[in-house]
Amino acid sequence: MVTLYVEGGKDSKDRKAYPKDLSSECRRGFRKFITSAGIAAPADILRIVSCGGRGSAYKYFRMAIAQGEDAMLLVDSEKPVSPQYQTDKNTSKWRPWNHLKQSDGWHRPDGSNDTDCHLMAQIMEAWFLTDPDSLKIFFGAGFNSDSLPATTDSIETIRKGRVFTFLKAASQGSRQGAYKKGPHSFELLSRICPAKVMRRSPWACRLIDTLRRKGRFRQRTI
Repeated sequence: MVTLYVEGGKDSKDRKAYPKDLSSECRRGFRKFITSAGIAAPADILRIVSCGGRGSAYKYFRMAIAQGEDAMLLVDSEKPVSPQYQTDKNTSKWRPWNHLKQSDGWHRPDGSNDTDCHLMAQIMEAWFLTDPDSLKIFFGAGFNSDSLPATTDSIETIRKGRVFTFLKAASQGSRQGAYKKGPHSFELLSRICPAKVMRRSPWACRLIDTLRRKGRFRQRTI
């Protein structure tokens, strides 16, 4: 079994406003995204752990590696990844640990390698910007796709604050109301098209390609 430790899923402080278990929603959202990308990864083969903050994800990943677990880490990049860490055409040779050491002071745990470590965009919600059609279906009447950036733009260079600005501007007049981190995040993750994300995010491609290369995962027919 492979265990994927992901950033995200900390429960809302206001359980009356949002009573759902965000950790469960996080796990469901990421599993749906991965399987929709064509990866057959049942729970007895791929375990997904929702860790809350990025520091917790790193801590749990380190503990797992120290115990000899087959583990992967998935966190936001938080800021642009230096070109020097992602120049090779073979993405398995990219160096996310160098980025995380520079940005967070994190060190690669002994026993792990760069293909165990994966980055989303500067923030996960940037993935949503790649699929205006799914956003429009989710938010319903009043959603304004024209407020989103061009679908040809790279999402990995968009700053965190700008991502939220785009999402809120597009959704504020919709039936669902303005985008809210938590209540909307993982439901949208489960709905967006992975192929659209992968076209605009090389790091998302790298995650899915790594899972494909792991012998225990089968390619799904989609």
